[in-house]
Amino acid sequence: MSLANKDRTSIGEHTFEGQALRWSLEGEVLEVELRRTPCNELGTIALEELEALLRTLEWIAHRVRAVLFFSSVEKGFCAGADLVELQRGLRHLEPAAEVDERSYANLRDFVDRIHRVFRRIDHLPVPTIAAVHGFCFGGGFELALCADVVIADRSARFCFPELRLGLIPGFGGIPRLKRKAGEALVLDLLLSGRSIQAQRAHALGLVSQVVGRGEALDTARRLAAQTLLYDRAAIFELKCFTKRNIDDELRAEREVFLKLLTSPTVRASLSDFVARKDDPHAYLPRVPSAIDIDDLLRA
Repeated sequence: MSLANKDRTSIGEHTFEGQALRWSLEGEVLEVELRRTPCNELGTIALEELEALLRTLEWIAHRVRAVLFFSSVEKGFCAGADLVELQRGLRHLEPAAEVDERSYANLRDFVDRIHRVFRRIDHLPVPTIAAVHGFCFGGGFELALCADVVIADRSARFCFPELRLGLIPGFGGIPRLKRKAGEALVLDLLLSGRSIQAQRAHALGLVSQVVGRGEALDTARRLAAQTLLYDRAAIFELKCFTKRNIDDELRAEREVFLKLLTSPTVRASLSDFVARKDDPHAYLPRVPSAIDIDDLLRA
């Protein structure tokens, strides 16, 4: 069944099951499950299904009072962009060659689309909650930053490892991280490439609550239920008041990301990543401590 047909089928049932996402309306809370192994990488399939999610939210807006994102994948919430797919789109080029117009247009289309999706999630008129465990890296961290509230279990690790590929975050991570925690933290996380634990993320204001392993989803559900007690219009005004406009910064980040993405350095780094993608350390920064590696692999 095509994605479009599944979209139409889901209107009456308020449910959807795809390759990357599964969602269902539980009372007045739309629960969105990230479900694609190995760790919910964000590629074309995930993007199409996120777009379908937003169409569903338009159709059933009168029924939805909160949206909850979580992952059923053991490794974590999301390890970031699908670098294998990204590399596949550029591998026909010689290392020193200029990126041709067609390849660039495809890359820009993907990045523009994911920016539109993340911006709409960021500005949904209802509370959005992310329940996070394990890996929350790169694009996955950027998705979590779109949520109003992030609840992390103690296995969660947050990281922007893009500089090791010759990139910066490109899905809105820098402006949204600055909005939450300021410029100093952005520079520290990107320049170090280190992962931070849930408790540290909480201390920095990136995470609202830290709970025990396996408890984030239940805690998020309780919070979602609490928000149902409040007036919908008041919640909308609260979000408009507290989430400052960062559209100019998002556009600027996107252009820098696309400029770097087409460089020979990035193409070589992507090829190296793909060659070692089965290495359990492939998602980690290049020089993490042994303790960080062990903790992450236990997550």
